[in-house]
Amino acid sequence: MAKEVFDFNAGLKKKLYIAFAVGLGLLLIGAVLPSPSHGEGDHGGDHVEATHGDSHDNDASHGGDHDSSGEHHDDEAEGEGHGEEEHHDDAAHGAAYAEAGDGHDEGGHGGGWWKRFKIDFWINNVYFTGLAIIGLFFFAIQYAAQAGWSAYVIRVPLAMAHWIAPAGLLMILTYFLFGHDIFHWTHSDLYEVGGAHYDSLIAGKQDFFFWPLEGGTFPIFFIARMVIFFGVWFLLFKKLKGLSLAEDELGGDSYWFKMRKLSAVFLVIFAVSSSVSAWDWIMSIDTHWFSTMFGWYVFASWWVSGLALITLIIVLLKEAGYMQQVTSNHLHDLGKFIFAFSIFWTYIWFSQFLLIYYANIPEESVYFVERFLSDHYSPFFFANIVINFFLPFLVLMTRDAKRLNVFLKIVCVIVLLGHWLDFYLMITPGTLGAEGAFGLTEVGMYLMFGSAFLLVVLTALSKFNLVPKNHPMLKEAEHHHI
Repeated sequence: MAKEVFDFNAGLKKKLYIAFAVGLGLLLIGAVLPSPSHGEGDHGGDHVEATHGDSHDNDASHGGDHDSSGEHHDDEAEGEGHGEEEHHDDAAHGAAYAEAGDGHDEGGHGGGWWKRFKIDFWINNVYFTGLAIIGLFFFAIQYAAQAGWSAYVIRVPLAMAHWIAPAGLLMILTYFLFGHDIFHWTHSDLYEVGGAHYDSLIAGKQDFFFWPLEGGTFPIFFIARMVIFFGVWFLLFKKLKGLSLAEDELGGDSYWFKMRKLSAVFLVIFAVSSSVSAWDWIMSIDTHWFSTMFGWYVFASWWVSGLALITLIIVLLKEAGYMQQVTSNHLHDLGKFIFAFSIFWTYIWFSQFLLIYYANIPEESVYFVERFLSDHYSPFFFANIVINFFLPFLVLMTRDAKRLNVFLKIVCVIVLLGHWLDFYLMITPGTLGAEGAFGLTEVGMYLMFGSAFLLVVLTALSKFNLVPKNHPMLKEAEHHHI
């Protein structure tokens, strides 16, 4: 007889505490070790340093100015009609920053390990926020679609959603502590018309951040969106969780119908809020760049990561003697989701890359120049597509691979690590430029966030039945066969 409630025992908690301590240790060791140097040792083809040398090397507090890149592309695209005048203005703005220097350390960002700490904190918070909100999204979509096959597994994603509240608090706190280093657009001198640092492009976007206030003051509109999104997500999560647990106690199908209606409401809200949060928390870092596909891109990365975590937890629970009702048919469906949405992520990745970079749009292709043509970031760029597409695609191609625990565990771990790398690549070049690095600091922060996240999720999982008692579609899940 399968166990119904997960036993989050002291031994497992100890392992998570140890993982957190190891992460903290690696973080501190990273602080002591000298930061990697990317100066004289870089090849001449390092476009990050070449195009951002002035603004990045002389202005740490401005979080990665991309105006020098604008200059680089204007030279290449002169006469092609891609916003030439605007980009020459941006180039002048970058030169002004280079001359000013602002008193930061010569030849660096003036932040070193501490700057990497701030950026890594933001990367991990965005990544694990996505896992939490995808947990709720998976739960809701099963009810909105009236799916029966998933009745045995929906408590796992529901437990993941418990991270929404800690994530919201951390996100708001991180912005107020580190936002000036993460977001270039927060600097007030960018909005002073006629000033040495005035940026017409960023000033034209000021209402998106500061409305109804003036640009360069307090970003009330930006903060309001953050607070509203997390508030609505958390309230809907609490309501759906309450209905699900009430169904366990009282039975009947009325709770299922209520959850179906509420799930449909959540999906509409999620469609808007997930895209806007992607623009706010990630795309606005590269303020001079935009992509109409970016909301889909971030969703795809969050979604396939969330699917991988749901599958990994279920497989490990089964191996520990829980959830024996879950069969290879249910795992096959989860494996197909990971397989399919790894391909979907690749489609969005390639479409964004092809339509912007190879279309030779200078004002937008700078985003890919920083990553694709940089000696510093190009290894991560190529590793991103290999890890997140080729490996899941090749491993999960066969039917048997989607039904065997060993292959599912391998792919899930690959996907979870690979899409963290995806977020690293989205955020680090625009904030740290050529000073970005990957080492013990990044590994340590990931371990700390991951262990804290799992502590919250597994604690929640131990508070209710792993399989809903009175879900009206349990019979359908029992007889699910593919």
